[in-house]
Order: sequence, then structure tokens, then C-alpha cells
Amino acid sequence: MKHQYLENVVTLHMDEEKCTGCGVCLTVCPHGVFAPAGKKVRIVDRNACMECGACAGNCAFEAVTVDAGVGCASALIKASLTGGEPTCGCSEGGCC
Repeated sequence: MKHQYLENVVTLHMDEEKCTGCGVCLTVCPHGVFAPAGKKVRIVDRNACMECGACAGNCAFEAVTVDAGVGCASALIKASLTGGEPTCGCSEGGCC
């Protein structure tokens, strides 16, 4: 089962002009958000992004940007560390 988060709210962005097609984002992305596209890489499933920041943190060309820690990944990690329930703060009951 493929994870999907809130539709069209992820901060992920790909600058196609800066992308060299090195494929590091393909390797580090845990949810298959990216796919090869000729000699470049493109975003194929934006809503599957959990905003962990692995892609942006490993892109040597600054082609990928994302505000890591603002989405569900942050909520899940915090819940795991504290023993609480995951909440992104986007609603009273959370969105994760």
C-alpha cells in the first residue's frame, strides 16, 4: 500500500534547470516520489512526500527543496520519541 498524505500541501519543489539527473533523490526517497525522466529526474507522486528532507539534503545541485520537519514525518518521529499520538497540528485530531 502506497502512503498518501494531504493533497497538494507538500512543500516539495524540483528546479528542472538545476537537475543533472544524478539520481540521488531516487535512492534516498523512502516513498518513490521521484522517477527518471530522460536525462533528468521528475516528481511523479508529490502527495506521497512526507517532507523528511532526504532528497533536498542530498542534492548537491540544490535542484530539490522541501521544508523538512513541517509535515507528517516530523509528527511521526515526535510521536515515536515521546510515546504520544502523531499530530501535524493541522487539526484537533491530527492528520497523520
